[in-house]
Amino acid sequence: MAVGLACVACLCLVVMVGGDPCLIISEINADNPRLDTTEFVELYHTSGQRAPLDGYTLVFYNGNGNIAYKVLDLKGHSTDDRGFFLVGSVDMMPKPAILLPPNTVQNGPDAIVLYRTSAARYNEKMNVTAVGLVDAVVYMTRRTGGAEFLAEMLTPGEPAFVEDEMALEGDESIERCLLSEDRWGFQVSSPSPGQRNNCTPPTAPLTIPLITELKLGGGQVEGLVELTEAPSAGSLVLVVWDGKTDRVSVSVDVDVDTSRNGLISVTIEKSYMKGDESGAVAVYNGKATDFPVGSPLSQIQPLDAFVYAGPGNKPSANLTETLIPGRQPYQLSNSLREGGFYLSRCGVATWARDPGIFWEAPQTPGLPNQCPWPKICPHSNVVPGGTDSPPHLPPWGNTDFLINELNTDTPGAAEDGEYIELWHPSGRRVSLQDIWILLFSAHNNKPYREISLSGHFTTSKGYFLLGSDRLVPAPSLRLPPNTIQNGPDAVALYRSPFGPPSAAQRGIPTKGLLDAVVYRQRGSDREAQELSKALTPGQLPLLEDPEVLPGDEALSRCRGLYPYDLSAFSVAPPTPLRENSCPRPPPAPEGVVISEVSSNHWTNHSQQRAFVELHGPPMTDLQGLVLSVFDQERSGTVIALPLTGSIDRDGFYIIGNVTGADQTFPEGSTIPGRGAVVLCYDLFSVCRAGTALTNSSLRDVLVFSENRQLLSSLSTTRGRQVMPALRSVEDGPVTLSRCSCCEVRSPSSWTTSSPTPHSTNLCPSSTFSSQIDLCLGPLSTDWQEQVGDCSGLIHGKGVSEVADYLEQRCHCGISALYLQGANFSCVSGWLRVWGSIQALSAHQRSLIIQTSHMNLSSTQGDVCSSPTTGRYTSTSSALGLQIGLIVTVILVLGLGAALFTYFYRRRRPLDYYTMELSEHGEGLSDL
Repeated sequence: MAVGLACVACLCLVVMVGGDPCLIISEINADNPRLDTTEFVELYHTSGQRAPLDGYTLVFYNGNGNIAYKVLDLKGHSTDDRGFFLVGSVDMMPKPAILLPPNTVQNGPDAIVLYRTSAARYNEKMNVTAVGLVDAVVYMTRRTGGAEFLAEMLTPGEPAFVEDEMALEGDESIERCLLSEDRWGFQVSSPSPGQRNNCTPPTAPLTIPLITELKLGGGQVEGLVELTEAPSAGSLVLVVWDGKTDRVSVSVDVDVDTSRNGLISVTIEKSYMKGDESGAVAVYNGKATDFPVGSPLSQIQPLDAFVYAGPGNKPSANLTETLIPGRQPYQLSNSLREGGFYLSRCGVATWARDPGIFWEAPQTPGLPNQCPWPKICPHSNVVPGGTDSPPHLPPWGNTDFLINELNTDTPGAAEDGEYIELWHPSGRRVSLQDIWILLFSAHNNKPYREISLSGHFTTSKGYFLLGSDRLVPAPSLRLPPNTIQNGPDAVALYRSPFGPPSAAQRGIPTKGLLDAVVYRQRGSDREAQELSKALTPGQLPLLEDPEVLPGDEALSRCRGLYPYDLSAFSVAPPTPLRENSCPRPPPAPEGVVISEVSSNHWTNHSQQRAFVELHGPPMTDLQGLVLSVFDQERSGTVIALPLTGSIDRDGFYIIGNVTGADQTFPEGSTIPGRGAVVLCYDLFSVCRAGTALTNSSLRDVLVFSENRQLLSSLSTTRGRQVMPALRSVEDGPVTLSRCSCCEVRSPSSWTTSSPTPHSTNLCPSSTFSSQIDLCLGPLSTDWQEQVGDCSGLIHGKGVSEVADYLEQRCHCGISALYLQGANFSCVSGWLRVWGSIQALSAHQRSLIIQTSHMNLSSTQGDVCSSPTTGRYTSTSSALGLQIGLIVTVILVLGLGAALFTYFYRRRRPLDYYTMELSEHGEGLSDL
């Protein structure tokens, strides 16, 4: 059985898409002891119910010649009531629905493929094809080999499965089993035709203890943890961690003498491991005294761990990343059943520290787990017409090559599975003329290998593979083993028609750069700093973490098709020359907005720091959000930072190089004095300058620049930006703070204030209000075009224009927020504004009053019926009217002086701006 389990990782299928039921090849027995009289192929419909098989064809391929030797049209057949369908030998039991003569199913190297009949015509002696493919299994024996071509055609990127006839005594079969979450694989096990496969988790003896079963209590119910026995592991301690505090709730020494059938049960007091809270259970070498109650989270790596999230109560990112790096906590359901939750290890994966292996199942203390059969699909549903059509193409115009996947560190000393995969967004065969790949070393920031790809072409789907000569599928350009260094290093892609890029530019070349990936090993990001600055500025090097996945792993492009964008990559199973096997994207976090922004360039104060504060629902997971920072003096982003962790319990999250920050900026990066901060859901990696951001991707934006190109690239127009007003704060650091909770992307929601990270923003208050009374004529061309009608501006643009009018004279941070206590009315095309104007502080209020003394003299009476003269007449049309009035006055010299004065005052053109700021109003009497 140990050999069979070792083969689980030999073939891992592509990621599941969707939850719709599908038809799969579930089990194959191609080689029986002695005479082949019990061969069979088992199909299974994941609905677990009867399903018609019309429209499906089963084809058997011979690896010697790669042609079909048997074709079965399944029209008129259906699965049984449990979803199973058997094709097999006449002597086998249960009796198959389609009978085969003895020795029909060949032993390998061969393949069995399920097709959609509507996609093409399938017949015996045809060549192998992937058109209409639904599911496929390519297999061989250790003695035969030779299935590489079939695997490349039918399961590209995956080697053929080896059926080891020595794995079990007697007969064995190839069975499909779920590894973890939505990853499937095959293993050798005892035949089970027409029954659930024998997908049993690993059992004793094992070198380390594994958690096999848990009971999370509810109310008065005790918790329970069951472990596998591992005699060679030494003394063991079980530690329960509090998901809120990251501290030890309780620690218990594991008594190995209580083992039953190779399993050890540990009971936990009922006040811990509750099913309605978040937390974790971990197994360590040591004793309970090493983990006293209340002690902080240990950096010692556990032997196995299980982290769980209660309803609306997620554990901290620190706890999750320390105990189960690269994986997600198990999400408990919202309804806590009486007796608690029962969770069992059901995935057959042999690795530890993976909650995805666990499912809800009946408790079986001291006995093998009773796991349900999964009802999810192990493969993508293929659209009739085959897989020869190009993958989804981007809707934008980026038509040059990209680095699509990178595998720099493969298991074993030989390192003979390294590769670099390129992709052209056209998804078609394209020439690689003038394309170069440079491999950089971070030790001297120079290329250690320059490779010209001229003369080569991509595949019909746009892929190009270069890698080790033993790589399967075979690369188009072969490299000696161990050529690609493990990191910290970089791979850069260039278009250079005049020879090597390094010959045309000194230092790290950037001319002609098409794409780049800077990567590292653990603890080595600082060494790649120069490469990052030149090739992927503002971004941290990628980590190809060998602990994220079992066996081999790669850096795969999963979240976008923009160059130099490291946030687009994820650690995923290697998939050379096929679509990347990417994690399912998380749902977009809701309600998260930019709350406060500070740049260290805004003042010279010693406490001026660069940070961005987000605000949102407490404990909201930020996965999928990217914070991008733009500098008006530089093209593109200066920071593109994928966010990690979650909003804290008070609703805040701080990014920056400041005390108490939840996440820091990349080294050497900061907030510019003029630019923009953008928060977007970067599923398709559109948080970049040069493209119009869509409402589905853009979550919030704050622009503090008047650069037209930047405003245009962020789908923002002039007048939609906020500039810091340094005078509004008296001798101290300043920030831009959101003071309106619900209007994203609105500059009227912002004001300049003092920094308040991790706390409520400082906003205009009626405590520091003063009185205002304005009578305003047309303030803009748009208003003038309304022919004297300002009624539409009372609750719209007029408010912002009044605020802008005041700010142009005060330069003290006045925005529409300050006029929340003001009243608006429209009189004969004139906008009247009266009431209170708020302020942040007594200092800002005094600036407003000082402005009124300097520029806005008080007027008496009803200014909207009799506006005064002599102030702010600044247009050429007003000057023309003045001359006309003078001529008119000369023509009426016969009138008396009193009458002349009367007409002069009545016909002189009205002033555009007449304001009365009363110092006798509320809030000013004491000043």
